Amino acid sequence: MDLRTAHALVRFGLGRRPSEPLPADPSAWLTAQLQGVDRPAFDPPPTAAAGLAAIRDDRLNKPPPGESEAQALFRAQSAAQMANAVTTRTPFRERLVWFWTNHFTVSRKRGEIAPLAAAFVEEAIRPNVTGRFEDMVLAVMHHPAMLLYLDNAGSVGPDSRAGERSHRGLNENLARECMELHTVSPLAGYTQADVTSFAKILTGWSIERRKEPLGFRYRPFAHEPGVQTLMGRTFPPDEQGGVQALRFLANHPATHRFLATKLVRYFVADDPPPAAVSRIETVLRNTGGDLHAASIELVRLDAAWQPGTKLRTPAELVVAAVRCLEVPPDKVPIVGIMGGLGQPLWAAPAPNGWTDRASEWAAPEAMMRRIDWSSGFAGRVGQRDVVQLADDTLGPLLQADTAEAIRRAGSRKDAMTLLLTSPEFQRR
Repeated sequence: MDLRTAHALVRFGLGRRPSEPLPADPSAWLTAQLQGVDRPAFDPPPTAAAGLAAIRDDRLNKPPPGESEAQALFRAQSAAQMANAVTTRTPFRERLVWFWTNHFTVSRKRGEIAPLAAAFVEEAIRPNVTGRFEDMVLAVMHHPAMLLYLDNAGSVGPDSRAGERSHRGLNENLARECMELHTVSPLAGYTQADVTSFAKILTGWSIERRKEPLGFRYRPFAHEPGVQTLMGRTFPPDEQGGVQALRFLANHPATHRFLATKLVRYFVADDPPPAAVSRIETVLRNTGGDLHAASIELVRLDAAWQPGTKLRTPAELVVAAVRCLEVPPDKVPIVGIMGGLGQPLWAAPAPNGWTDRASEWAAPEAMMRRIDWSSGFAGRVGQRDVVQLADDTLGPLLQADTAEAIRRAGSRKDAMTLLLTSPEFQRR
């Protein structure tokens, strides 16, 4: 394995499964993963309708603890998601799914989100990772998980028919986070008045919880009437005004800059090189937000193939370790392990998602938890040759002193612990 191949497997991928062949051309291997449509074999496929039905049925039936339909749905779908990450043959594409899922965070810290989280990934994120950013934004903002998580499902225009009758108010959460975290960012210089106008534009974007078909529902009687002004542009009333506003924000130059910075930070370095950011920004601007083109340009960045100090998050570490030992994913409680290491699946503490900076994952207590878990998981090594495993998964990324320590270890379990806790395995 050469250095470029190692970077393709570790930095762009999710860690090598030793039984899989090495790519002959690492760049071509990565870009080939961006072709076609991603259809993971989830059976049945997660849907927002199924999640909403589970929530509805639980409210009607009031099941005893541990027998909730919504909880059962979450357990099954979360396990399937992580099993897909362990077994996927398109790990670069899966890493892009992870990136965009975190960019558009929904969190089961709010209870209703749990049975909708997998559907959010499969309906709003995965189909759009190689499409246009504006289409992903529209899918996200129409999805019940986002509308519930950021409280837009109950947002009512003060001067709408519903507002005048019920005196319910405007909720600005979705509008604020869409501008601050998902599109233009504060660097665009928008004002509080812009946030309020955007919130009015999005009134009526709600969900149907009770009768079929369950899912997104536009409620015109809750929509604030009249033309609204957002960042110097005017937008018409009704749902189409919201669609136009979202397309405007998704294609704003500040959005391209913001997305480019986040992509380079995620794939290259905690402190994104300005030249790399500029290249991704230019591609996004020139292609109208084409995420396929931006992903290909990431692979072409020289900086992405240089030694780096990106630290694997707990989710990345666990998946890489399970792939390394090729343990069947149904034999590992991956979702529970992630929670124990401080990154519970789909449970980011705030709408800005999980951090992507090494310094915020490397606190002493967090690192001790990694070491303790690695020591326990290393017991699964069996009779395998750890020196060979280290070479198969890290190749030239493995430093000579680490390789020597593994060779001198007193047992296979100790050797495997050294591999999993080494700086080379902890980084990507």
